[in-house]
Amino acid sequence: MNDRKTILQDSKFSVLDLVPVVEGNTIGNSFKNTIELAQHCEDLDFSRFWISEHHNTGSLASSATAVLIGNVAANTSSIKVGSGGIMLPNHSPLTVAEQFGTLETLFPGRIDLGLGRAPGTDHHTAGALRRGHIETVKDFPREIQELQRYFSKENKNAPVRAIPGEGLEIPIYLLGSSTFSAQLAAMLGLKYAFASHFAPAHLHEALQLYRDKFKNVGGQKPYSIACVNVIAADTDEEAEFLASSQKQFALGIIRNQRNPMPPPVENMSGIWNPEEAAAISQMMQYSFVGSQESIEEKLIDFISETGVDEIMVVSHIYDHEKRLRSYELLSELKKPVKDPFFDSQPPPLNK
Repeated sequence: MNDRKTILQDSKFSVLDLVPVVEGNTIGNSFKNTIELAQHCEDLDFSRFWISEHHNTGSLASSATAVLIGNVAANTSSIKVGSGGIMLPNHSPLTVAEQFGTLETLFPGRIDLGLGRAPGTDHHTAGALRRGHIETVKDFPREIQELQRYFSKENKNAPVRAIPGEGLEIPIYLLGSSTFSAQLAAMLGLKYAFASHFAPAHLHEALQLYRDKFKNVGGQKPYSIACVNVIAADTDEEAEFLASSQKQFALGIIRNQRNPMPPPVENMSGIWNPEEAAAISQMMQYSFVGSQESIEEKLIDFISETGVDEIMVVSHIYDHEKRLRSYELLSELKKPVKDPFFDSQPPPLNK
């Protein structure tokens, strides 16, 4: 058993924050909660804190992703901060290079750039973001390489330069929920993060393709992250109750109703129908809900089966204090296992 527990100790844990808007609170509260969560997770020794990009939804407040990243970095001191991700179809590569070059200059060595190829919104909003520009499947690889060129030192004599940004070593991660980004990350020798928290179907296939096809570019080795849902509480019953907000959040996605996250309920039976329940169960396949003891073995199995280098955790919990507690319980699983012989205290000597 102790050997299995070292799997958690040796794994990196990180955080994905969608900056949720919860029912009854304001967007300002969401920003405040994001800062408190980042500070809390930094104290708990999580590796990185990423913010995702979404637009035109009443349930999430992460549209100005780079601005929020800067705010988190300014209010923390050591945890890596980045995007999970920047949706590249919404931005010109030069704009992304300048924004993240600015962030890296302000917070050296602490900024990650995760890139996705979905718009993170509906097609009307996507059109408004890029003013009618239509993305093709060929654009994403080309734009990544354009972005890499702006970051390179060799671009200093080019007619278009990213200042700041040029010559800075900002880690780039490709995000995906299918095999496309896995193969592209492998071809470009980049780090890879899979969105198994909402799209689990191709997780194992994508990871295998990434490792099999990885090209060593500049001495890099394959590095994989899997994002999962974790809702931990002091008891299984409390965790299941808290998880009903996550289920309602997912139901809003299915119904295209992007309202603020609702409070938890005792029973979902009157809220969804059987078909919706089945769809959400499939979508949320990699959700670890329960007490510390209940999620421990499941997380160990997941890491063992996938072989990922890092677990990124998202927790859709209505109550902010309960969300902080969930990450605290998760972090405790990484503490070294005590040996009952060597860690036992000898009895006091008789005088």
